[in-house]
Amino acid sequence: MLIRFENLTIRNATTDDAEQLASWWNDGKIMAHAGFPNGTGETVEEIASSLERNAEDSGQLLILERDEVPIGEMDYHKVGEDVAEIGIKICDFSLHDKGLGKLFLSMLIDFLFTKLQYKKIILDTNLKNQRAQHVYEQLGFRKVQVRENAWKNQLGELQSSVDYELFPGDFINYAKK
Repeated sequence: MLIRFENLTIRNATTDDAEQLASWWNDGKIMAHAGFPNGTGETVEEIASSLERNAEDSGQLLILERDEVPIGEMDYHKVGEDVAEIGIKICDFSLHDKGLGKLFLSMLIDFLFTKLQYKKIILDTNLKNQRAQHVYEQLGFRKVQVRENAWKNQLGELQSSVDYELFPGDFINYAKK
C-alpha cells in the first residue's frame, strides 16, 4: 500500500523498518496507552521476522511519514465480512496536536472504503485517551460502547476502553484532494 497526500505518506512496513519499530515499541511512553508502559520488549530480529509475514490480503502494518521521515505507525486488518479494524500511533510527540493523526486516518479510511470496499471500520482506544476520541468523532466515528475495567496493562492495572464504528456515509474526510 502506498497513499500520499501533500507531504504525508502511508506505506507498508518492511523489514527495513524493524529497528525504528523496535525503538518505538520498546518506549513505554509511546506504548503506555496500548497497555505497555514498559514497552513491548520485542527485539529488532523478532519484529523483522514478523514483518516478513506481513500479509496484505488480510491487513497490513503501515509506516507514517512526514517529509519522508517516519513519525508513526498505523495498521488495519480484516475482522469480518467487509469490516476492518484500524489503529494509529504518532510516535513523535513533538508532532502531536498538529492535525496529522486526523489527516493520516482520513487517508487510510478513504482507501479502505473506496479502494478495498470495506463497509465498516471499527477501532477502540483507551478511555483515558480523550485526544484520540475527539479526533475519531471529528471523522464521523460513532461511539458504540465503553468497556469499563475490561483489560489489564502489563503492570496489572485495570483499563477501560471505548469502541467506535464508522460507515462510509458518516465519514468526514480531512484529506480531500
